[in-house]
Amino acid sequence: MAASAGAAPAVSPASGPQQAGMRDVATLAPGFDLEMRYAGSDNFTGRPVPGYEAPHCYLLDAPAQALARVQRALQAQGHALRLYDCYRPVRAVQAFVVWAHDPADQQAKARYYPNIDKSRLLDGYIAEHSGHSRGATVDLGLLDCRQGPCVALDMGTGFDHFDLKAHTDSPDISAAQRANRQLLVAAMQAEGFANYPMEWWHFTFQPEPTPDTAYDFPVQ
Repeated sequence: MAASAGAAPAVSPASGPQQAGMRDVATLAPGFDLEMRYAGSDNFTGRPVPGYEAPHCYLLDAPAQALARVQRALQAQGHALRLYDCYRPVRAVQAFVVWAHDPADQQAKARYYPNIDKSRLLDGYIAEHSGHSRGATVDLGLLDCRQGPCVALDMGTGFDHFDLKAHTDSPDISAAQRANRQLLVAAMQAEGFANYPMEWWHFTFQPEPTPDTAYDFPVQ
């Protein structure tokens, strides 16, 4: 869940996606698999995250349309995208920082950060200002739909697994897992998304439409 350090962007007064110029990505192309982790308890905090009231994927118009093109291109190859997180309200980012500073809350450690001390998550994984809040960053995985129902491709780690093995070019994964990651990266790069090297699932549309503006309306 890579986050951007540096000065805080201005927070838009937009009270919903329409005012912010965002689109519901699932309405732009068929077949997206929505597994919006922060709207439920299956995430590294072990509980629904403030600001996520429904499992929707919102992005600003340009990255939303680009992601729909990625989906259609992958579907032509027998694949599809699984979406884990898209626009993230500022209040959710603030809740992550509070959680990271609480050493007593370790309920999801075994699944999400088994090999790293929780305090170190603030170094490269969790920061005070997330690119997700600017509406042009998405976390996703890849499905294989070529033989019946779609199934998740093996990417070497799960989503939000905070570990060196989750680095996109990690040497500690199999050739097949590397090929799956490369397939995802190539499909996303073709439509203008850049990968965050510490997380194979994390991509930001370039250039960002509103690089100095964050949003805080709830996902509902």
